[in-house]
Amino acid sequence: MSSRKRIVVVGGGYAGLTAARRLLKRGRDLDVTLVNPSGYMTYQPLLPEVAAGTVQPGHVVVPLRSALPGARVLTAALTALDTDARVATATAADGTEHPLEYDELVLALGAVTRVFPVPGLVEHAIGFRTVEEALHLGNRVLARLELAASSASPEVRRRALTFVVVGGGYAGVEALAELQDMVSRAVRRFPGLTIEDTRWVLVEAAPRILGQLPERLATYATAHLIGRGVEVKTATTVAAVGPDLVTLGTGEVIPSDTVVWTAGVVANPLLRRLGLPCDPAGRVVTDASLRVVPGVWALGDCAAVPDLAAGGGVCPPTAQHAVRQAVRVADNIRGRLRDYRHRDVGAVASLGLRKGVAELYGVPLRGVLAWWVHRLYHGSRLPCPRRRLLVNLAWLLGSRGRDPVALHALESPRTPLQEAHAAQRAS
Repeated sequence: MSSRKRIVVVGGGYAGLTAARRLLKRGRDLDVTLVNPSGYMTYQPLLPEVAAGTVQPGHVVVPLRSALPGARVLTAALTALDTDARVATATAADGTEHPLEYDELVLALGAVTRVFPVPGLVEHAIGFRTVEEALHLGNRVLARLELAASSASPEVRRRALTFVVVGGGYAGVEALAELQDMVSRAVRRFPGLTIEDTRWVLVEAAPRILGQLPERLATYATAHLIGRGVEVKTATTVAAVGPDLVTLGTGEVIPSDTVVWTAGVVANPLLRRLGLPCDPAGRVVTDASLRVVPGVWALGDCAAVPDLAAGGGVCPPTAQHAVRQAVRVADNIRGRLRDYRHRDVGAVASLGLRKGVAELYGVPLRGVLAWWVHRLYHGSRLPCPRRRLLVNLAWLLGSRGRDPVALHALESPRTPLQEAHAAQRAS
């Protein structure tokens, strides 16, 4: 019988990947299995750049099997957990069940997009948590430019050139800013269109945008966006989303067929079904060492971890905490048991090319300096040397984004074959 300790890591995001790599690096006496629904990890902070084309989609995804030599990577989803028997059940896409016996289980399931009961939201809005959504969004925006340039209808042009982003956190602000920059570059190729013909609306339910940043930086970002022509609507909700309009809680109706939903995240709903202690927000409750129950650990966005550095509360769901918690969990499993403690270094947000806001160790930064900090930080945090090199090389060579071409077949890849078939039948 093997004496190697069996470790199962559930979740292949930034936290799960970091924990698995640390375990493999620090111990050759471990059998590490990582369970994730897809075979890759996505570096989400660069999704706005993917949408705008300044970063290639393949450069923000890390193949888990390549990143974890020596580990077993199982493309499946956790569906059941027996903490007494120490067996986790993972189910593949075809329904095949894999019972996984473990000595230690690490939950790094992350978060999912928060969806409110808004009529038409799921049917007509676009999320912004995956590389596929980011690629679709950039393609969609360019397709709207093409439609507006070829249409003689003022109503069609107005609707096609109106872009609504719901959610004024990092994802929403950065996505809007990067896409507006992309459009300002691309629109020059469309005779008869100017950036002034476009309308950009940022909707935020809270009293201000970028609530994670100090108020003075959020105020600066708001003024900057307004100066670029963005309509910033704070303390405002969305009442309904239709195929060609958005209705706000104030009663205002905005004609638009491009609505981006970035209104926050919630812990993975699966956690409540596992029989583990959860807080009101649905996060697994851990002690200061990140342990949930004997043999089970949790970290990242799916965990409510005591924030010892702040003197109370739980750690915010940031990449800074997730990565450091992953290191701490791996070391704790290896027997170097310590409590988790980390004080935030700060935060950065891009406002498009050569524009940004940041706070580092309490020092506020804005403009091009903050933008450089944003690029230097994220250019160094990609968990793959080759991809770090490719992203930074593209930036150094002055990548200004994708060519202004909408690839319609990406949205409906079967359409060309169907159209060819229809044309031949009609002839």
